[in-house]
Amino acid sequence: MSSILEKVLAAAWTDLFHERTLERGRDYARQKRIVLEDSSPQIIRTACRGSGLEIYTQTLLFKDPDRYKNYLTCKCTCPVRNDCKHCVAALLFLQDPHNRPLLQAALASHQQEMEKPVEQKPRLPERLIDDLQPRPRLILASIEFSAYEPRNGRMQRHIQHRAALAFAYGKHYAVGTTNVSILVSSLGSDLVNQKSDIIEHTDTETLRIRRQGERERQLRQELADLGFKVATRQSKALPDSAGDMYELPNDKAWLHFVLDDLPRLREQGWEIDIQEEFGFDVTPVEDWYAVIDEENERDWFDLELGIIVNGERLSLLPILINLIRSHPELMSPSAVAKRGDEEQLLVQLNHFTQSGGSPVQIALPYGRLKPVLATLGDFYWRQEGNNALRMSKADAARLTQLEDLPLTWQGGDRLRHFAERLINIKDAPVSLPDGLNATLRPYQLEGLSWMQSLRELEVGGVLADDMGLGKTLQTLAHLLMEKQAGRLDRPALAVMPTSLIPNWLDESEHFTPDLKVLALYGANRHQDAGNLQDYDLILTTYALLPRDLELLEKQPFHVLILDEAQYIKNPNSKAAQAARNLNARQRLCLSGTPLENHLGELWSLFHFLMPGWLGNSKEFNSNYRTAIEKHGNQDRLHHLNARIKPFLLRRTKEQVATELPPKTEIIHWVDLNDAQRDVYETVRLAMDKKVRDEITRKGVARSQIIILEALLKLRQVCCDLRLVNQDMPVNSKQGTSGKLNSLMEMFEELLAEGRKILLFSQFTSMLSLIEEELKQRGIAYALLTGSTRDRRTPIHDFQSGKLPIFLISLKAGGTGLNLTAADTVIHYDPWWNPAAENQATDRAYRIGQDKPVFVYKMIARGTVEEKIQRLQREKSALASGVLDGRTTGDWKLRDEDLQALFAPLPAAPKKTRK
Repeated sequence: MSSILEKVLAAAWTDLFHERTLERGRDYARQKRIVLEDSSPQIIRTACRGSGLEIYTQTLLFKDPDRYKNYLTCKCTCPVRNDCKHCVAALLFLQDPHNRPLLQAALASHQQEMEKPVEQKPRLPERLIDDLQPRPRLILASIEFSAYEPRNGRMQRHIQHRAALAFAYGKHYAVGTTNVSILVSSLGSDLVNQKSDIIEHTDTETLRIRRQGERERQLRQELADLGFKVATRQSKALPDSAGDMYELPNDKAWLHFVLDDLPRLREQGWEIDIQEEFGFDVTPVEDWYAVIDEENERDWFDLELGIIVNGERLSLLPILINLIRSHPELMSPSAVAKRGDEEQLLVQLNHFTQSGGSPVQIALPYGRLKPVLATLGDFYWRQEGNNALRMSKADAARLTQLEDLPLTWQGGDRLRHFAERLINIKDAPVSLPDGLNATLRPYQLEGLSWMQSLRELEVGGVLADDMGLGKTLQTLAHLLMEKQAGRLDRPALAVMPTSLIPNWLDESEHFTPDLKVLALYGANRHQDAGNLQDYDLILTTYALLPRDLELLEKQPFHVLILDEAQYIKNPNSKAAQAARNLNARQRLCLSGTPLENHLGELWSLFHFLMPGWLGNSKEFNSNYRTAIEKHGNQDRLHHLNARIKPFLLRRTKEQVATELPPKTEIIHWVDLNDAQRDVYETVRLAMDKKVRDEITRKGVARSQIIILEALLKLRQVCCDLRLVNQDMPVNSKQGTSGKLNSLMEMFEELLAEGRKILLFSQFTSMLSLIEEELKQRGIAYALLTGSTRDRRTPIHDFQSGKLPIFLISLKAGGTGLNLTAADTVIHYDPWWNPAAENQATDRAYRIGQDKPVFVYKMIARGTVEEKIQRLQREKSALASGVLDGRTTGDWKLRDEDLQALFAPLPAAPKKTRK
């Protein structure tokens, strides 16, 4: 080996190369890709196999490092041209002691050749070629590096992408715009770094190739039209010898260029060279597919969604799980929703490599990802290492989101038809059953169709129409249709509050007289225990259900109906547990307020209808309730809406009952009298201290009972002091309640106008006090509380016009009554549950009402009643967000809420003299 070569190989030649280039060159050397072609003491040629099948030639020129600073020149026929990974591999090959004998032999052969006499060659003629058009060559490369960021005082990783443009004239490449002549050496293909003619020597002539300046300008403009700009910042992604450097503004532009523009450039004849390190080297997705594995006897199915890349099938599930878990900020529903359908997500498949060993990259359009992610829902969190997703049959509705995608389907034809039916569940045509003594409105006919479709698809549902829209009638029509079709071969069971038994009996007798109905109610109810199979419909109550469970468990039912289903909002209640133990082909819930206070109530209903559909209680709280109620997470709310949509049908009066007259809601402000103000402040101070001590010990969440007890006391003071102290003396001037005095004044005015009035109170003791006042004034009234045995008489007396005022306890009469004779509703002591208030109001404001309805809420000014109104609006927003699919803010009892609730009374209003 020559002494110069030994000096060069012993020198710090690795400092002449970028770290990434050295890393890739070492890989090539280890893979033994280098072959020695020719050598002399100062010039060595090698050949290296590139990432594909291409073979590149390296020319290494050596000078004495002791005398020259630039002691090493490395050229290569690869697109990079100089100082590339192939040159590194060649130098490492020369350093390897195992290759010394081969190198010594080559040098000896060269010495023998040099000792031969030199033959003089004649001067060759020159020929000009001025019509050779340049062929543009674009090299694409990236480099990742770390740099110090002064703003945060730490090293930050960066990645740069570059495109290098050169022009091929035959086997020579040219760049630059300066008019300087240059002679091209005869050592293979070369790069001309200035704008000049290209001169090439052959054995018989010298060729001068003229560069086409105008055409090169046009090609540069083509890049500019695609968004490229000349790179002004230096980058190590490519050496300057690769060509003129260009860049794009951002990753989105690079990906768009590679996917959309690059194929067109190839078709136009551009030479494209993509380096292994290029960050946007994308392998095309050849096809998308979906495989469904289902069997008739199973209530679940397996779904695999995948793509075909390089002829291989790849399941999307593991790919997306990895993305979602590693980059939740990119894959959250809100982040995905903000992306345009035409945008692409770049995904690196680390387990799937190209021929050169680098990972395959693919681009997934967001327009296809959105329905795929919506179909997967949150199931991916429960999947570990599977290519297929196991889903409940009821989840088939999700498949419809995939129908518009260009998927190759395999299997699942029956399930896809089921999914289509489920998503269009309200649209199935249905005709009225014979014997129905009613004309159903369009929305009621839609409800009947919905229940029929649920039965056909063997799933349950919640009919959540507003009060007064005829949920009972729609259900009776459904049962009558089942009977006429011969499917009601076992009885249906309807469970309801005690107060609704008469209403169901009346409506079934009036609308569906062909149904044989039994009220399993009263002390003698077990006389019919052996005849249940003889009836079409059996009525019972939530109170009796646990007691009669042993009897009812033995009887299979066709349909199990829970009216006012919010009665099972506590899943641990005896009624809820008993209802879940009953055997029925179909389960239905009827409730205008399936969600009153929190989302856990909705979970309890679905736990009865379709156990496991919303997960167990712990999973539901984690996945939905905490995120929505405490953090206002709209993504989770939208997901919950989509999950329950096919199985919850809700129509409001504003949507469907346009023929109803207007309803006017009025806040009727009242002032506490002096005695009430004194007692209110005394109670407030005592309760405020008690509540804060309890919160200090247990926290807000575990202090609910104490908080509610304190609020109850303050509300009772607002109603009448005798609710707090029965022995409270009555002041002859002021009485014990400013609100009660105001109510009596209202009664006088309203009765003088001929109004028919419903008055609701949560306190039966308050109704007793109102009774006393009405008796003293000789005003006739009807009364309905939980202790009222004969409910039909007071209802009839009011509806017939015999009595102008109906006093009703909220719990006993807030549901199930049709009191359309009323045109005025008064809420004496509004609570923060808007659903309960709306239910009570809907006793009058329902189908059949032909008069405008006025709703009065009596609010004691400055008290806890006024503060509760804001909380009531927030709870109403929560229910609307879930049931109607609208967005909602977070709802939780915050510290500032407690401060407001227990705030002191404002100054008393000034009294004026008359």
